[in-house]
Amino acid sequence: MGEPGPGFEARPPSGPSAHGVPDTECDGWSTPRFTLRFASVRGAKHRYYRQPRQDAARAAVHEPTGSVVFAVADGVSSASHAEVGAAEVCRTVVRRMLELLTRQPGPVDLREVAQHAAARLWELARGEAGGREPGPGEVTGRYATTLVLGVAYSGPAGSTVDIGRIGDSGAWLLDLADGTYQALFEAKTGADVLVVSNEVRPLPQVPDPLPSAAVHPVPGQALLIGTDGFGDPLGDGDGQVGALFAGHLGAPEPPSPPWLAHLLDFSRATFDDDRTLLVLWPRTAAVEP
Repeated sequence: MGEPGPGFEARPPSGPSAHGVPDTECDGWSTPRFTLRFASVRGAKHRYYRQPRQDAARAAVHEPTGSVVFAVADGVSSASHAEVGAAEVCRTVVRRMLELLTRQPGPVDLREVAQHAAARLWELARGEAGGREPGPGEVTGRYATTLVLGVAYSGPAGSTVDIGRIGDSGAWLLDLADGTYQALFEAKTGADVLVVSNEVRPLPQVPDPLPSAAVHPVPGQALLIGTDGFGDPLGDGDGQVGALFAGHLGAPEPPSPPWLAHLLDFSRATFDDDRTLLVLWPRTAAVEP
């Protein structure tokens, strides 16, 4: 992609949890109302320095209502167990949203879900401390992670997706006809950003109010949720990266999960972070997956 990064064979990750974090993972399926794909790939920096992938993603369908729940997380690189925090938060968030939808098939309180995930990080830290109550700095120092979580609902009037964000991961609405991207949260890069900030306020901190967005994607659009490993090279979406993904995501058939992972694993100089992208397309006709 433009000027490529240096070529080399990836080195195996090291560390106590590295065996549980594959270099690349992907998933994808369709319900009568939505098609979903996600992929997460280890960045060149982590491949070279033998560090595990610190991004994670999870998604599931709530069978009684047909709602789709999802979570994307980017473990903060300064946290000693960032990969554990990101993966555990995604699992916790998806499980909690399914539980809440089962209790009441209405709008999910995303801030409550985020607080539930933060409590899980405290629980992990408490276990590592032998039952002693850890301080906020200890939890952050071990498991800090960004998070984008959401629920896609479908009704007679169409689709609604409620999204919440903690940290600097992003979300975009892509118009598949003209290839333009609409950022749903403030970006840290782009033509209208004068100063790029690397400051992140991750979980276990939960802001009040939780930054959120509600969108109503229609056929001909796709909702993208991605970590900054994808968002930084995407920028405003008007460059090579934006054109590449708009072309493939707007094809007559959504890309297969392995092909999305292949696209996400592009090489471009200076962009060497882990990359995770989750894509949701609303469907026009009810079909069996």
